[in-house]
Amino acid sequence: MSKGKLAKFADMERYENVFQYPYSVVDQVPFDMKGLWRDRYFHNAHPIVLELGCGKGEYTVELARLYPDINFIGVDIKGARMWTGATMALNEGLKNVAFLRTNIEVIDRFFAPDEVQEIWLTFSDPQMKNPRKRLTSTWFLERYRHFLVDGGLIHLKTDSNFLFTYTTLLVEHNHLPLLFRTTDLYHTDGLDDETQQILSIRTYYESMWIERGLDIKYLKFHLPRMGQLIEPEVEIPLDDYRSYHRNKRSPLEKRM
Repeated sequence: MSKGKLAKFADMERYENVFQYPYSVVDQVPFDMKGLWRDRYFHNAHPIVLELGCGKGEYTVELARLYPDINFIGVDIKGARMWTGATMALNEGLKNVAFLRTNIEVIDRFFAPDEVQEIWLTFSDPQMKNPRKRLTSTWFLERYRHFLVDGGLIHLKTDSNFLFTYTTLLVEHNHLPLLFRTTDLYHTDGLDDETQQILSIRTYYESMWIERGLDIKYLKFHLPRMGQLIEPEVEIPLDDYRSYHRNKRSPLEKRM
């Protein structure tokens, strides 16, 4: 029988690779490791890569296995899910991975300017009703600019045609440098070996969506620090399916 939520939270209170700062404590307890992740936790000068909305943390852990010379931090507010990845990392002795349990809306409170090189967004909620809550919205991109290196990389891997289309339009509208884009990741020819290795990592939910016949979409782009970011004012058809454990959030057919 798997552990219950209370047992998992008790475990994570003593996990050295988990830092917990939800809304309830983030204003009262300053995060004194901001700008010092490499010195105080990783004890190296390697690049730092974030996975925002990491869920169970399988993607964060798998990236850490593949790249021992890069530091990875999985971020999510769902602690009971995060327990899975944090436990795997501890059991395997992975020193280049950590987990931060907090609300992504305040992510810029935890990292200093130029402290992060890349961000992964893996199967984020498309938030079809609320543009501001989309993790690729201009509101969030401005937050990322506070700590991402100038021109740092943003990766989006998603089953949502809505979020993929929205992000593509935002990148095009703001002339952000697009490096790669595909609407069907696992049937795209010409990928180099390293890209195939990274993009073939499959999370628990991703495997379920693939079994349901959903195409997995992926794009990556640079985020320059300068320049005003503007939301694309284009109607986008809503997703016409319900992802695993995700409700269709609007009865409308299109959304800006």
